[in-house]
Amino acid sequence: MAVWKADDQDPGFQLARNGFVTKFHSAAVVDESLAFFRSACYRVVRLDTASWTDEADLHDALSAALGFPSYYGRNFSALADCLQDVAEQAYGWTAADTGLVIELDHLDRFRATMPAACEILLDILVDTARLGALLGNRILCVIRSDDPRLDIGPVGGAEPPWNPREWLLSDRVERTAL
Repeated sequence: MAVWKADDQDPGFQLARNGFVTKFHSAAVVDESLAFFRSACYRVVRLDTASWTDEADLHDALSAALGFPSYYGRNFSALADCLQDVAEQAYGWTAADTGLVIELDHLDRFRATMPAACEILLDILVDTARLGALLGNRILCVIRSDDPRLDIGPVGGAEPPWNPREWLLSDRVERTAL
């Protein structure tokens, strides 16, 4: 069975059709989108990456937010393994949830502090979402940046797109009077 139907009005379909990772700039726009996901019975996990100063912070935050088992190894290989279990709904969300959205707030700050860790994390999240889709489980990653020009390069093979409301740069940058 397909995860979404082509005419699905589910908020996840609208984002997933362009990739499993979507960029946001405006806190208000991302808040509205996440509220819409919640109303559609998605589990939303919000993580403020600005507070992550090392990889231990990253692993601690994800482990706590998604209920990883106590034996979680707190490294990227273990993260990929545990997120595979999340894709299979072993933990992190329930079969009653329509889907799972992981929001990484202030991604530009995290990326500036730990660029390699940021790249690895996003690639693992794309792999997780892809596996979830193959299993019929909806998983999306939403990233919010204070930088309206955020360019993180390919994630899972493609640059993540901006959300539909902020697709154009002019939608993300305040216009000044001339």
